[in-house]
Amino acid sequence: MTDRRKIKQLIKFWIALAAIFVIAGYGAFQAKDLAMGPQIEVTFPATGTLSGESLVEIRGTAKNISRLSLNGDKIFTDEEGRWSETVLLSYGYNIMTLEANDRFGRTEKRTLELIYK
Repeated sequence: MTDRRKIKQLIKFWIALAAIFVIAGYGAFQAKDLAMGPQIEVTFPATGTLSGESLVEIRGTAKNISRLSLNGDKIFTDEEGRWSETVLLSYGYNIMTLEANDRFGRTEKRTLELIYK
């Protein structure tokens, strides 16, 4: 075998190996969010907040979800995962439950406690 042919085979081998590493790296990068499951974050208001208004807008973000609900009512998100919902508080202590599900059946729950005075 000539030196030129050996060099061609070596170059093909390294290109194929690099392509395999790029594909595997991309797959691992995409799978990390999948492995983490659904995630919910409430950005406003903080739990335990005292409110003087009966109508409160609750805002937050969600990742890796197929369904998001607040006290059983479905909430819709935008393309970036942001959501917003206005709720009517009753006097005193109010407990709200956010629940997110992903397509694999995993569930994440967050409880938000607000006080209306």
